[in-house]
Amino acid sequence: MPRRIALVEDEPSIRANYADALRRHGYEVAAYDGAASALAAFRARLPDLAIIDIGLGDDPEGGFGLCRELRALSPQLPIVFLSARDSDFDVVSGLRLGADDYVTKEASLPQLLARIGALFRRVDVLRERQPLEERLDRGALELDLKRFSAHWRGTRVDLTLTEFWMVHSLARYPGHVKNRDQLMRDAELVVDDATITSHIKRVRAKFLSADTGFDAIETVYGIGYRWRD
Repeated sequence: MPRRIALVEDEPSIRANYADALRRHGYEVAAYDGAASALAAFRARLPDLAIIDIGLGDDPEGGFGLCRELRALSPQLPIVFLSARDSDFDVVSGLRLGADDYVTKEASLPQLLARIGALFRRVDVLRERQPLEERLDRGALELDLKRFSAHWRGTRVDLTLTEFWMVHSLARYPGHVKNRDQLMRDAELVVDDATITSHIKRVRAKFLSADTGFDAIETVYGIGYRWRD
């Protein structure tokens, strides 16, 4: 079964070009011109991955709203923003809403395909291959690699695919410092330092919502991060 990718892009020519390219690389593509039609389709059937533009029709931030709705439907679904907007504010906003990656339209098609492939590899590792461990318990933290779930002091913490991998990478070896390159390798990301920082901030915020005293992720300035032993 080919992977099903949802492409939400309001410009007909751009939508057609990306859809054709993805199909040539073996993906099944469902293309939508706006948030309303895409959300209705998502509620009926979730894709395996969603690619979303930020500006949709008359709404310059329609993609942000769609990402929020889609993330509420599925905490784990891989979401990629594909936008002409390349400001740090837009990138950080997209990641804070729960996107797994942010790619500008200036990026080459091979780069986009590489990032899509990396996201699917993470899905395969979590859902298809037998992991080395089915559970990871670190004090108040419980990670279930079979069910792709995280709990802190018994409270569920909904993490995206990228966030789950980052927490697993840090918590697997408490006390060991992971630099940003190591986190990128573990999560199969190809991003800059600011993007890693944004993911870590979002992870912290989610755990703080479950426990205002959460301090398990420590920043080692100039090096990276570690899970407190």
